[in-house]
Amino acid sequence: MAPLAGMLAERGHRVTGSDAGVYPPASTLLEGLGIRWTNGFSELNLESAPDIVVLGNALSRGNPEVEFVLDRNIPYRSLPQILEEYFLPGHDSLVVTGTHGKTTTTSMLSWILHQAGRKPNFLIGGVAENFGRSFGLGGGSEFVLEGDEYDSAFFDKAPKFLHYHPREAIITSLEFDHADIYADLAAIELQFRRMVNLVPRGGRIVAWGESETVRGVVAKAFCPVETYGFTPGVDWLAGDMEYTEGETRFRVSYRGTEVVRARMLLAGRHNVLNAVSAIAIAHARGVSGKVIEDALATFRGVLRRLEVKGESSGVLIVDDFAHHPTAIRVTIDAARHRWPGRKLWAVFEPRSNTMRRRVFEADLASALSTADAAILGAVNRANLLGDEERLSPHRVLQTIRSAGKQAEGFETAAEIAGFLGAETRPGDLVLVMSNGSFDGLCGKLLGKLQERGEPAGKLNG
Repeated sequence: MAPLAGMLAERGHRVTGSDAGVYPPASTLLEGLGIRWTNGFSELNLESAPDIVVLGNALSRGNPEVEFVLDRNIPYRSLPQILEEYFLPGHDSLVVTGTHGKTTTTSMLSWILHQAGRKPNFLIGGVAENFGRSFGLGGGSEFVLEGDEYDSAFFDKAPKFLHYHPREAIITSLEFDHADIYADLAAIELQFRRMVNLVPRGGRIVAWGESETVRGVVAKAFCPVETYGFTPGVDWLAGDMEYTEGETRFRVSYRGTEVVRARMLLAGRHNVLNAVSAIAIAHARGVSGKVIEDALATFRGVLRRLEVKGESSGVLIVDDFAHHPTAIRVTIDAARHRWPGRKLWAVFEPRSNTMRRRVFEADLASALSTADAAILGAVNRANLLGDEERLSPHRVLQTIRSAGKQAEGFETAAEIAGFLGAETRPGDLVLVMSNGSFDGLCGKLLGKLQERGEPAGKLNG
């Protein structure tokens, strides 16, 4: 919603807004753009009646501003409806979808097209460090969009990506998620098949070929489908991957012909896969291998994806958005490759609507067990879920301990910071994972470490 507000403002519209509990990067983006917003919801915020109101999917009936909009018959839209009406007409819509990797892949593809001089338009669900922002209206013919399968608004229950009219699409992965609105994986697969059915015959789908689920949803596509992965038999094959001298190096071939020899700062097999999908779209749209190589070599990633927050008393603090067991597992693996030899503490907050529930309890314990030690925060908004539905931190911790790993649980970020401030040692790595602010845990922990007053250790990587 904050990037959309920025896009509308750059188009010359006067934009105001309301929200609750706004934190960076959304709050800083709005402040930087000079967009006035109010913390909290009230009819008074709409006294000067707007021409149109964009209602985010966090709002529902009973919200005072929603009720005011309906009572006064003020025109309203969902976020994807605004994109569909105001921004996408006349552009080739390149939509990045999937359970994991959307934000990084969207950022990569946007940066490659930018470096190729294509002046792409883009909207990303995070801050791309190369651009310093989440959106861009470059004026070119391509519009790169992160395509979310979550619903659009209380009055628009379709997934966002169904509004985006994809000319070309990437499907990075497909797992069960969003347990608050989808009953099972089959329900999500149905929405992806609907998205696939929107791609025209002259378009293209680039799909992760190592997933049976992904292959299933593209099986009846009317357009060409190109697969990618590390496994021979896919169209776009990644190989010779190594992490050395602070960068990942790999080769990518298309049906047996080498296209690029890439190097990038990002670590992890998952990021190589993200890069391959972006390469596939860009190369087919006429971007040369040399330009792709140069773009990936200068790609700096996305904020809150293995983002180094600081180092104090020799302890490195890294922040990441991971909030699904698969993402947690690959993030821990990537951190080990990027900072080898450090004791890795995995700190996780069960905050998303899925992770607050029991559905992934065993998978969460298994993922956290791949770290050297695990810290679990309190279930966010635990009072809104019944005992039978809510994730049990106690059961998760017991499972991790049964695997022979240290595991502790705490109710507050301050308690976690106090514990880690005392227990960590020079050379340790603390990986903080949440899809929210975790009540400023990274800053609180750095403060505790600074109080120890030990000399800072050398940053490894």
